[in-house]
Amino acid sequence: MGKSTLLNTMMGLKLSIVTHRPQTTRRRIAGIAHGADWQLVLCDLPGVQVPRDGLTERMAGSVEETLADVDLVLLVLDASQPIGGGDRASAELAFASGAPVVIAVNKVDRLPPERIAAAIEAAGALGDFAELHPVSAKTGEGVAALVADLVRLAPEGPALFPPEARSSDPVRLQIAELIREQALRRLREEVPHALTVVVEEYEPPTRRRAARIEAAIYVESKSQQGIVIGAGGSMIKAIGSAARPEIERVLGAKAMLDLRVKAQKGWRDDPALLDRLGP
Repeated sequence: MGKSTLLNTMMGLKLSIVTHRPQTTRRRIAGIAHGADWQLVLCDLPGVQVPRDGLTERMAGSVEETLADVDLVLLVLDASQPIGGGDRASAELAFASGAPVVIAVNKVDRLPPERIAAAIEAAGALGDFAELHPVSAKTGEGVAALVADLVRLAPEGPALFPPEARSSDPVRLQIAELIREQALRRLREEVPHALTVVVEEYEPPTRRRAARIEAAIYVESKSQQGIVIGAGGSMIKAIGSAARPEIERVLGAKAMLDLRVKAQKGWRDDPALLDRLGP
């Protein structure tokens, strides 16, 4: 539906990873948007799904916990697709939160006016919303008006973060997500769903030294481990080469990245490992 892309567009920078795969977002991603006299903390949440293991149980718990503590809910729908069961489940959670719900009907750049009108009508029938905006996260169409309404509807209060802050997430988690993004873009079949990344060692950069990062890509079987490593290490090298510039952009400094691949059967039900993956 493009909610991560929409968050990045609203932020004016890349914060949440984006791939072509559904359920890319596994944990709450918190971004901080600033205006001349306002600040919004924007949370990208995992999509609604039926829990099937420890990982998806935590994902569902993160959604419910966050919705219980927000001032506004932004429900993002894909205008190019008919409203389905997942959309209705997301809407049910959104309206049950008790917070005002703003609906963003995304991807309107792909559609003629009559289909946009039909998508807006279908979205409006989901519940008693506060505002509804047709937008395009890709082109930016309608995003400024959406942000203006979020600022208007949000209750006033003191700024929670300094003006330079763009994320409340620890650097280790941001780095892990950027590595996972590049892995998801290159791997096929069942491997992406069985893969996660943990930054095991991190030394921040100094004026004289690049950041040093040791990260592990976890999969569930030896065969998956071989796929992620690739012939002669080709796949793991490609993932690291693509992730490093993104990491350096976040750090604002050069980085040395050491990637390893570990097979750990059933990691999605391992509480200790799940604790290391962040909220």
